[in-house]
Amino acid sequence: MRTAEITLDSVRPLMPTRPAEGHKGTFGHVFVVAGSRGFTGAPKLCALGAARSGAGLVTVGVPSNVMDCVSAGLLEAMSLALPCTEAGTLSPEAVSPATAFATDRKAVVLGPGLSQHPETQEFARKFASVLRSLNIPLVLDADGLNNVAGPKLRTALGALPGDSAPLILTPHPGEMARLLNCTVTQVQSNRVKSTRKLAGTLQCVVALKGKGTVVAGPDGQTAINTTGNSGMGTGGSGDVLAGLLGGLLAQGMAAYPAALLGVYLHGLAGDWAAREKTERGMIAGDIAEAIPAAWRVLEGTT
Repeated sequence: MRTAEITLDSVRPLMPTRPAEGHKGTFGHVFVVAGSRGFTGAPKLCALGAARSGAGLVTVGVPSNVMDCVSAGLLEAMSLALPCTEAGTLSPEAVSPATAFATDRKAVVLGPGLSQHPETQEFARKFASVLRSLNIPLVLDADGLNNVAGPKLRTALGALPGDSAPLILTPHPGEMARLLNCTVTQVQSNRVKSTRKLAGTLQCVVALKGKGTVVAGPDGQTAINTTGNSGMGTGGSGDVLAGLLGGLLAQGMAAYPAALLGVYLHGLAGDWAAREKTERGMIAGDIAEAIPAAWRVLEGTT
């Protein structure tokens, strides 16, 4: 099957509609479940990416004992304190309140800064399984992947039964290697093949991050991104992408086009940020701040 390129012309038609009479309820509510002690920046960056996507509302669910630290950095997003462990991570008791809140939201992002604490692993597996049974669109990123999918595909298949709700996985090469039970070298030597394999096995959309991010769908469709630069190799860049993808899902997009649009927009924002900050000097927050400029390009207003 041919591998396409993700270009400006290919993603422009994918942009979600933006009715003039729309309000914050029109454009979807994203629930970001993320963060732990020592990783309180991840939920903030993820929430910022979701807000910059055009989503109407964003709520961040974090361990209650780090709530003050996280919520202090949230201006546009709301926060929800969830049951936690003494280590400052989400506990299995968080499944019930997190599920109750997620039920009426349009999309969930699970994983940034979550940690791999044993009790948090249990929370993540149970919560993801419930979300899939409820057909709630889901983005699995970072420790969402590590905790839910685990080191072997059969673990992932058990936790993520196939259904109709959009599901996007966003592994970096190391996470992809764990998911496929192979080496990073093997993943990087054939990024397209690796991404297609995981997408086909799990019947979901996979975005393998890195230079030339590869997006594959469950039917074998595959495309390589043409935006982005080395400055995006910085902590928190993936958190912004995860939020951006969750925001696009919340606006009603299907998983594959949302991934195409999201990775292109994210990379384009990175290119804009590099113009001002340089590739050496830019940080993840610069990418989030440059998303509006990237939207202008897609909208043809710059």
